[in-house]
Amino acid sequence: MSGTSSPEAVKKLLENTQGDLRGLSLECRKKFPPVKEAAESGIIKVKTIAARNTDILAALKENSSEVVQPFLMGCGTKEPKITQLCLAAIQRLMSHEVVSEAAAGNIINMLWQLMENSLEELKLLQTVLVLLTTNTVVHDDALSKAIVLCFRLHFTKDNITNNTAAATVRQVVTVVFERVVFEDERYKDVIEQPVPVPGNSNRRSVSTLKPCAKDAYMLFQDLCQLVNADAPYWLVGMTEMTRTFGLELLESVLNDFPQVFLQHQEFSFLLKERVCPLVIKLFSPNIKFRQGSSTSSSPAPVEKPYFPICMRLLRVVSVLIKQFYSLLVTECEIFLSLLVKFLDADKPQWLRAVAVESIHRLCVQPQLLRSFCQSYDMKPHSTKVFRDIVNALGSFIQSLFLVPSTGNTSTTVNQTGSNTSGGTASSQTNPGMLGMGGGVTVLPAFEYRGTWIPILTVTIQGSAKATYLEMLDKVEPPTIPEGYAMSVAFHCLLDLVRGITTMIEGELGQAGTDNQTMTEATSSPTQSSEQQDLQSVSDQTDKELVNRAVWEEMVNACWCGLLAALSLLLDASTDEAATENILKAELTMAALCGKLGLVTSRDAFITAICKGSLPPHYALTVLNSTTTTLSSKSYSIQGQNVQMISPSSESHQQVVAVGQPLALQPQGTVMLTSKNIQCMRTLLNLAHCHGAVLGTSWQLVLATLQHLVWILGLKPGVGGALKPGRAVEGPSTVLTTAVMTDLPVISNILSRLFESSQYLDDVSLHHLINALCSLSLEAMEMAYGNNKEPSLFAVAKLLETGLVNMHRIEILWRPLTGHLLEKVCQHPNSRMREWGAEALTSLIKAGLTFNHDPPLSQNQRLQLLLLNPLKELSNIIHPDIRLKQLECVLQILQSQGDSLGPGWPLVLGVMGAIRSDQGESLIRTAFQCLQLVVTDFLPTMPCTCLQIVVEVAGSFGLHNQELNISLTSIGLLWNISDYFFQRGETIEKELNKEEAVLQKQAEEKGVLLNRPFHPAPPFDCLWLCLYAKLGELCVDPRPAVRKSAGQTLFSTIGAHGTLLQHSTWHTVIWKVLFHLLDRVRESSTTADKEKIESGGGNILIHHSRDTAEKQWAETWVLTLAGVARIFNTRRYLLQPLGDFSKAWDVLLDHIQSAALSKNNEVSLAALKSFQEILQIVSPVRDSEKPDTPPAINVPALLGAMTATGLGRSFMRTDSIGERIGRYNESEPPIITDEIEDLNLWWAAWNTWYRIGSESTKPPITCEKLTFIPSQPFLTALIQIFPALYQHIKTGFSMDDLQKLGVILHGAVSVPISSDASPFILPSYTEAVLTSLQEAVLTALDVLQKAICVGSENMQIMYPAIFDQLLAFVEFSCKPPQYGQLEMKHIANAKYNQIQLFAPAEWVALNYVPFAERSLEVVVDLYQKTACHKAVVNEKVLQNIIKTQRIPLSLKYACPSESTWKLAVSSLLKVLSIGLPVARQHASSGKFDSMWPELASTFEDFLFTKSIPPDNLSIQEFQRNESIDVEVVQLISTEILPYANFIPKEFVGQIMTMLNKGSIHSQSSSFTEAEIDIRMREEFSKMCFETLLQFSFSNKVTTPQEGYISRMALSVLLKRSQDVLHRYIEDERLSGKCPLPRQQVTEIIFVLKAVSTLIDSLKKTQPENVDANTWAQVIALYPTLVECITCSSSEVCSALKEALVPFKDFMHPPAPKVQNGES
Repeated sequence: MSGTSSPEAVKKLLENTQGDLRGLSLECRKKFPPVKEAAESGIIKVKTIAARNTDILAALKENSSEVVQPFLMGCGTKEPKITQLCLAAIQRLMSHEVVSEAAAGNIINMLWQLMENSLEELKLLQTVLVLLTTNTVVHDDALSKAIVLCFRLHFTKDNITNNTAAATVRQVVTVVFERVVFEDERYKDVIEQPVPVPGNSNRRSVSTLKPCAKDAYMLFQDLCQLVNADAPYWLVGMTEMTRTFGLELLESVLNDFPQVFLQHQEFSFLLKERVCPLVIKLFSPNIKFRQGSSTSSSPAPVEKPYFPICMRLLRVVSVLIKQFYSLLVTECEIFLSLLVKFLDADKPQWLRAVAVESIHRLCVQPQLLRSFCQSYDMKPHSTKVFRDIVNALGSFIQSLFLVPSTGNTSTTVNQTGSNTSGGTASSQTNPGMLGMGGGVTVLPAFEYRGTWIPILTVTIQGSAKATYLEMLDKVEPPTIPEGYAMSVAFHCLLDLVRGITTMIEGELGQAGTDNQTMTEATSSPTQSSEQQDLQSVSDQTDKELVNRAVWEEMVNACWCGLLAALSLLLDASTDEAATENILKAELTMAALCGKLGLVTSRDAFITAICKGSLPPHYALTVLNSTTTTLSSKSYSIQGQNVQMISPSSESHQQVVAVGQPLALQPQGTVMLTSKNIQCMRTLLNLAHCHGAVLGTSWQLVLATLQHLVWILGLKPGVGGALKPGRAVEGPSTVLTTAVMTDLPVISNILSRLFESSQYLDDVSLHHLINALCSLSLEAMEMAYGNNKEPSLFAVAKLLETGLVNMHRIEILWRPLTGHLLEKVCQHPNSRMREWGAEALTSLIKAGLTFNHDPPLSQNQRLQLLLLNPLKELSNIIHPDIRLKQLECVLQILQSQGDSLGPGWPLVLGVMGAIRSDQGESLIRTAFQCLQLVVTDFLPTMPCTCLQIVVEVAGSFGLHNQELNISLTSIGLLWNISDYFFQRGETIEKELNKEEAVLQKQAEEKGVLLNRPFHPAPPFDCLWLCLYAKLGELCVDPRPAVRKSAGQTLFSTIGAHGTLLQHSTWHTVIWKVLFHLLDRVRESSTTADKEKIESGGGNILIHHSRDTAEKQWAETWVLTLAGVARIFNTRRYLLQPLGDFSKAWDVLLDHIQSAALSKNNEVSLAALKSFQEILQIVSPVRDSEKPDTPPAINVPALLGAMTATGLGRSFMRTDSIGERIGRYNESEPPIITDEIEDLNLWWAAWNTWYRIGSESTKPPITCEKLTFIPSQPFLTALIQIFPALYQHIKTGFSMDDLQKLGVILHGAVSVPISSDASPFILPSYTEAVLTSLQEAVLTALDVLQKAICVGSENMQIMYPAIFDQLLAFVEFSCKPPQYGQLEMKHIANAKYNQIQLFAPAEWVALNYVPFAERSLEVVVDLYQKTACHKAVVNEKVLQNIIKTQRIPLSLKYACPSESTWKLAVSSLLKVLSIGLPVARQHASSGKFDSMWPELASTFEDFLFTKSIPPDNLSIQEFQRNESIDVEVVQLISTEILPYANFIPKEFVGQIMTMLNKGSIHSQSSSFTEAEIDIRMREEFSKMCFETLLQFSFSNKVTTPQEGYISRMALSVLLKRSQDVLHRYIEDERLSGKCPLPRQQVTEIIFVLKAVSTLIDSLKKTQPENVDANTWAQVIALYPTLVECITCSSSEVCSALKEALVPFKDFMHPPAPKVQNGES
């Protein structure tokens, strides 16, 4: 009420009240002065209240009598305007709750006066309502007066007032009872002292009630009095009352406030004592009335039933039964019996309709029905009320179909004529005519033997919404539309069934769960509730037994009536939805009966559904026998006769399918209607959802279904499910599209039906299986003589039943599989046979996948039982069956492989049973299985089966049907080996355990244990089996198989060999590897050389593989490489074996024969293998080991080592750690002594030497087809040497070096075949070495390095190495020859002017880069070894110079320009090192022969006879000149300063050379060439300077030297003078013509020489220069001056340069001046 008590609201109230009072005083000013005065004093009163009080509302309430007084007086004036104003003001005050009890009383009295004067009636009602609803101040008499006032106004003449008053009465009554509820709420926590009640007084004492309850009690009591037409006790002043209104008020109170009656004894008493007798009394006319009975027979006229009263009474009864059943058991029994009676056919139609509606209200309350059953049906000597209600409904429905023609037509609805009452049914023509047009009815309806009753939608499912019980405004009985009563009765049945079943099933479920929690149930939860209930009866509580009795009684009471009514309706229904509802009801009832174990009733309902599914009068004996017992007897229930009406066949249903009946000789066709299909679906639903409770009815259901399936033409699909299929014979099956869409659903449910067989107990399951087997045998009989499509229903369902009963498969496995294996799989009809195999394999697969308890892994017997039929299938010859068998194996593996355990031998046996001749598809499928086994399931199978796997895989490798399979099976063998490796330890343990058992058995029997490779331990035997299988495949006739097998074999041994016991390696080497090598070598050498055109079919073969020989070559390569790799990686394992050196020799022999085979591929590969076995690191020797445990050598592997302990090490590395781990298990290996190791290496060296010398020997004859080794081969051969040498260097002698030299020289000389040259030869522009040449140099490099660190006696090998290298250096100018072979020499062809593909067969290499590189090596080596004794003694320096002389003298004529340049720089380097050594040893005479060689080398180079090429650029020339200058510089720095240590002749030769260089020739005629030479100005200058330097700067040691330099100077000066003179003359003579170019050049040169000379003289010590020389120089001056006139500008500039220096001669030099410089 915050809205009315907020300050704003209060303020407004005060203002309004004052306003009202003012208005009142104004209105009454003239006519009613007292009122005016009262109003004015009221204003003052209000103001003072407002001024003085804080809580204004409370103060107003206290003084409300005074505040209200003026308004009451105003009403008293009876003036309409004033009265309205006053009533409004009073209402306002009331709504703010400021009216006290006294004031309220005054107000009511005033209202009563107004009512009696009929003034403002609506306003009065409004005021009463406001007064009573806003507060609770009105009580007792005031309240009763207010209520009576409203009642009185209800009965005025004015319609509006009447209706308003009626509404107000209803609301006021409600308010009175609501007050009671609130009062109870308020006092609910106060515990009352029970008041002693005086014994059974007729009117209960009201004194105990609280005020509001008292009012309500008085009110209700008076309502009863009024309805009963008695005077009221409390409502004083009532003048009139109607019964209908009274009943309505009673009903609403009972309906809205049941708690008041249930909580207060006083009220309950009223119900029992007043209400019920009243109702029964009022019902009497309806009970006595009989429609059509003549009135004369009865003594008094019978009062006719009155619709408004009757209908209201039924409403009251409904409420009483619903709300107060517990209080009024006996009374309700009477009411219910009355209701049943009202359904009788002789009651008026409207009464029957209203009664049905009332019954419907009860039917939707199952708990209520249950109470009826408990209170009446189950009590002895009591009416069977529940049974009566159901039967009455049944009879009622039958009576509607069998309409009697008697009776008052006024009350029966005309059955045939058109009928428009109620507007619900559309006007219809004679219903007998309906449904003929193909069964398409307009309205949903029931039709039976010509009676047509439409179905109206009367209510929503599960709620009872009545039509006629709600017609409170009608006085006359309404006309009921046709079909209304039927529709309500139909809904009653449906709601009844739904309610009962839902309730009972809910409670059953509850009971089930309670049981399970109570007893630790050992029974599995899948058993039916029936069984559980039986099991736990012993400890069930009484409550449950009671419950069960109630449920059974309920079902027994109602099933007959229900079945009769439903069957009739099912037959009559023409509407799909109605049919669906009927069937659903039958189904739920059947299921309920089944759950409660009520067999008779269950079978009755099921039979009804079965009959509905099949065409009418279908010859199916099973049904007819069971139904006769039922339909013949009519159930007589308490005098009510309910006939089981047999179905009428003339139902007008749409035909949806036509098919053949299932019989040997089908006679014609049968038709299925849509209703049949609907029934079938229900039957399926029943069997599926409630199969657990079907019990003996299975027979019935299965037989019906098989026939339906056949008529519809369903065929089995995967897993036994039936799918729509086309019938084989002609168009006998016709299906409409409507049914086509239904079929998948039907087939789906059909499958699910058999799933429910898992809930059957063992016995009935066996019955089901036997029934199916006999059905199947019948079908097979039918299919024998003809190729007709067989009925596969039974086989398919056997499969489905087996599949869902896997949890207890043992009990049905033998009958199931026996039937399928012996009968079905061998049947001649292929379709039948195929299905047998399908069923069998599906069962096996499912059996293995099923989660058994205990699991299969712990129940081997069961597993073998399941797998056995699979093996048995191998005995059947039909290939289609075998294919199914293999496909099954494949699927078993895919789903189950990891848990087959002891079943593996069976499964592997099935794969292995396939032979080569059994067709590709079988082999392919079997192989797919094997693949799966190897990829996924090796870890899960017992280790004893692994050998079987290896053998099966090997056998597929040898199958020659399909190459891919063979290849893939080799891959599988590799995967198997990988698996052995990874799981080695576990496999080994398991095999050893097994071995011990077998060994024991063998000993007990006294026989030897027999298995392949026997002495080896079992795990190793497994490996050896694998190797042996692969070995067989390595010599298969198909090259691809050989290749693959070879690769696999070696990878396996390489990767996993470490697992073998040490002793087993002996077998591997001799029995597996060498055996294989021998076979391959033999096959390769004898292989056919014929060309193979194509590889089978359309495969193109590469030319390198187009003969058998070439294909075998590949195999040989692979095998040899593999064996070599094993020898290399496993040497530490093989060496400790006794006969290692023997094995080594055999291997070397194989390598040698392969290397010398005339096949490039094989020979090259042999060398690769040779390389591989030579890169072995020899094991650590004891002598080299530190005194610590071996693990120290491998710190990184320490962790890994300790982890594996002393067992086999399973690290995938060939590391020291692995070896140590390997050796830890037994005694340490005997380490062979060094010598034996060396013997191995020398054996290898000898092999190498044999291969080398054989292969590099030039051919003797030069035929077309000479085999010449390829470059890669030679390269590989030479590359082996360095590795080999490392091991034999200690014993490597000069002799061996000689042998090596021969091979190196031979190898380098081998030419290339012209077609290979583009790939090996570098183009001219790049100077690159071929890899062979690189290898040769590397070999020598290794040697030289070894000698360098070797002992003294090794160093005598240096000269030999120099010889070898120098021989190579000579190749730059003189390429080597190879036997008699004709070759093109590329290197000699200048600048790429050659065709690579010239006709010559062989092409020699470009040796220039090689020679040059050799030269560089020589220089390097010499730099290191110049002082070695051997090098000095063997005249190495002289040899180097001698070799260099060749390219130097050729100079521009060299094949490659780089050669002579490199030669010069090398010579300079060598001399810079060698000359000091030579000077050192001058006295010993060891270098005497070197000096003349050196002099002639200089001479040949500086003054070469070869002509530079025409296209030499100036820059090039200058660069070349600078090289010459370097040589002169060397002479001036390294030779001339040490003249005393050098032979005199040599010095003389040098001086002559320098002279020549500076002077050129003295002849006066110049050739072109000389001019060119003379252009080397820098060079001449250098020669000058050197001459001068040595002429002047040194103290003259020997007269000879001084003489040489002086002579040189004078010749020089004299010559300059001559040239100048001649030039001057020629210049004069020539006049204007320029002089020839060369003469100008010459004069320029001379001038330059002069200036150089003067420069040099100035630099020299003055005392070293002869006076004569100075005189000669100065004498040149005049000649020079004469040249000034020359016209050439070049000459002029040169002249200027020559004249300038003469300034220093202008005064005689002072004695202190040095070097001519002041």
